[in-house]
Amino acid sequence: MLKKIDSVDEFNQIVNNEAKFLLLKHSLTCPISQAAYKEYEKFSEENSSISTYYLAVQDARPLSNEIAEKYSIKHESPQTILFSNGEALWNASHWKITNRALSAAVKEQ
Repeated sequence: MLKKIDSVDEFNQIVNNEAKFLLLKHSLTCPISQAAYKEYEKFSEENSSISTYYLAVQDARPLSNEIAEKYSIKHESPQTILFSNGEALWNASHWKITNRALSAAVKEQ
């Protein structure tokens, strides 16, 4: 199940409490982002063993910027990041965000 987060505090709690999770940076106005969101949503429904979160960049700009700076990952939207033990292990953006790519990343890491 997808869970929306909006603040740096929420994100930090997730990092501290979840061994492994995915995060999608989603733009509410971009058709490419909408397609990525649908793929992410499908992955989430089929893979309940990994937590899935998303943020809407228009609603959570400070959080989006914090993640980009803290993990040295250039901000893109849409963008998916796989976190494990507090580290960003993998990321993909735009058309590379597919159910298949997400499944492979989770299995490889």
